[in-house]
Amino acid sequence: MDDDPRRGRDTATGNSVAVTGVFLMLSPKGGPAVSYKTLLAIIQNKNDIERVLDHALPLASRLQSHIIGIHAEPMALPYTTAIGFPDADFLQVTAEVAKDRAAELEKIFVARTGSAGVSAEWRTMESLSGDSALCALASARATDLVIAAQTDPAESSAQTANVDHLLFETGRPALFVPYTGPVTTTFSKVLVAWNGTRESSRAAFDALPFIMEADETEILTIDAPDGGDLLESSGAGIAAALARHGAHVTVANESSKGVGVSGVIENRAMEINADLLVMGAYGHSRLREFLFGGVTSDVLKSMPVATFMSR
Repeated sequence: MDDDPRRGRDTATGNSVAVTGVFLMLSPKGGPAVSYKTLLAIIQNKNDIERVLDHALPLASRLQSHIIGIHAEPMALPYTTAIGFPDADFLQVTAEVAKDRAAELEKIFVARTGSAGVSAEWRTMESLSGDSALCALASARATDLVIAAQTDPAESSAQTANVDHLLFETGRPALFVPYTGPVTTTFSKVLVAWNGTRESSRAAFDALPFIMEADETEILTIDAPDGGDLLESSGAGIAAALARHGAHVTVANESSKGVGVSGVIENRAMEINADLLVMGAYGHSRLREFLFGGVTSDVLKSMPVATFMSR
């Protein structure tokens, strides 16, 4: 046994291993990479459960992860009749509808996770809003990766989860899956939108397990100044850092040319047939994003591929 108390021994191989509380996987490129061992799937309604699980289950199976499904229902609130008395029947019916809806989603989740043979658990919660993302904040802080569906613009706001909470309040990375289009869970080509900020750095390193698995990763900078100064060299710097992990990395610089940063990112993702977009989220305050919009909001509305975000 090693003298260092932070180390132990693998009983199967006899090799000394570090005991740090962090699960490690062996990357196909040959080096160790942190893996996502606990996945949190945000299930808001029946429309997105299949889409979320189509992405989450292959990941859980491949990475041998535990997956938690979480769904929230709105609390049944008293309704007053025209003559001022509480409508007990309305309250009971509303509660029963919510219970049945949650039970149906749980049944789908249990059936699909059981069929996939992955470790899983289901959590049903209740709140005034019935927002599954808002109710998932505490659970998300104890997971490696949150998986949620992109908001379908055809759905009413009452049916959707406010995924902004996941980015602002949890400190955990989130993988957003498009509400339509083909499902890809083995990301062979990754596009990293890089601007040298804390948020983009966090996203790049949080996405390292996916980057390590990819055949190619492109670092995209936009409107980088001529002459190789800070922003452009930062692109080279993060590329070198990721390459030291064994990733195959290239760097590209694009000009927005009046298109807007989000437009450039989305166009580049389609041009190179990226499977995954990685970017920092909400570099500005929530109030500024709400009032004036921003790249994060634009991408979440029209993302062409699965998008990995950190803040």
